[in-house]
Amino acid sequence: MKTKKPESKKAWRFEKRRRAGTAATAVAIAAWGGAAAFADGVWPQFRGPGGMGAGEGNPPAQWDTASHVAWKAELPGAGSSSAVVWGDAVYLTCHTGYGASPENPGKREDLVRHLLCFGLEDAQLRWSREVPSTKAEAVYESRMHWHGYATSTPAVDEDGVYCFFGSSGVYAFTHDGEPRWTASAGEGSHEWGSASSPVLHEDLVLLNAFVESGSMVALDRRTGKEVWRYEGLREAWNTPVVVPGPGGRSEVALGVWGKIVGVDAATGSELWSCAAADWYIVASPLARDGVIYSLSGKGFEAATAVRAGGQGDVTETRRLWQTRKGSNVSSPVLVDGHLYFAHDQGSFFYCLDASTGALVYQERLPGRFGEVYSSPVTASGRIYLFSRRGGSAVIAAKPEYELLAANPQLDPSPVNASPAVVGDSLLIRSDRFLYRLAEKK
Repeated sequence: MKTKKPESKKAWRFEKRRRAGTAATAVAIAAWGGAAAFADGVWPQFRGPGGMGAGEGNPPAQWDTASHVAWKAELPGAGSSSAVVWGDAVYLTCHTGYGASPENPGKREDLVRHLLCFGLEDAQLRWSREVPSTKAEAVYESRMHWHGYATSTPAVDEDGVYCFFGSSGVYAFTHDGEPRWTASAGEGSHEWGSASSPVLHEDLVLLNAFVESGSMVALDRRTGKEVWRYEGLREAWNTPVVVPGPGGRSEVALGVWGKIVGVDAATGSELWSCAAADWYIVASPLARDGVIYSLSGKGFEAATAVRAGGQGDVTETRRLWQTRKGSNVSSPVLVDGHLYFAHDQGSFFYCLDASTGALVYQERLPGRFGEVYSSPVTASGRIYLFSRRGGSAVIAAKPEYELLAANPQLDPSPVNASPAVVGDSLLIRSDRFLYRLAEKK
């Protein structure tokens, strides 16, 4: 493992960031059909604040193409990344030039990624920035046609937006779309592509660059300079989660083949590891009250819960439970002491007791729900789950299965992205459109 000493933190930046977050929460916008205020002013990264997939507000439970669509914005290209929100701006990535269809994918050297900025209120495209591919990506005809080349969700703060475009690099932009810096996390590629998204922590941009360099990388969010690098990752496609540890330290948890690791966020040094699923890990971990939950979709120990804050091998001392139930792609949500998730095949929805791992229920999803790449989110006592081509399901967030609604597919293109909760609405993207779903006023 290679580490570098981090630069000193500056208290004034913490206070600036705190004030900016407070101000964003107070932003009021004109919603569809009337005025409404943000219940939660930002959705700053993949799966929202803390990567928990939990939002405030009261989004609708039912919709179709003729109702509850506040607006939709046509996209220049496809993508699996999710929308993020800061104030009255929505940021999203897509790709063009290569991989438009399996029948006519084009040339790899023509691949371009786009960062788009839309107005949250009116869906107007404010600006678009293009990033040409600088490295040869995996060919579209292999596995890439399932999800494309814009899979990492951006992260956003008061200074701007941070995008991870795999072997083509990491890019930071201002809120006006002006370039701030670029950096490399590695130049490798994989037939499955990249899937993890950047996470912001204090002055760092944290990246799981398993595909690009077999490493987790921390960059200075002001300059893009590498601060530390944790090496030796294996079969890890998930987005890391930051967990408070003892003595005021912060731990970065990540699922890799055979274990969960906890890394010191300040130095990149490994603090602890816990034996877990012997398989690739795509579902992103989540954490609450010092416990980390990591899911895989294969193996005899598909899901693992471990208490953070340990040292060395904590398998015998801090691992709380394991179970065979898990998720191959989609990440879980945690509500009132219960974990909820769907397997990528989309046949069943699961509820586990988060304290023991015991199966509470396993219920079949409606109709031909199909594959699930999207991760669910929760708000107002409901869980929102989108399939790739079979529409969406809204399920009561309680330990007794109750299907509240089965909604149709919004357009013929697949939905691989996860929804964002914005006040009393949802943002969800397909390969063709970005939608805002809200109750009719």
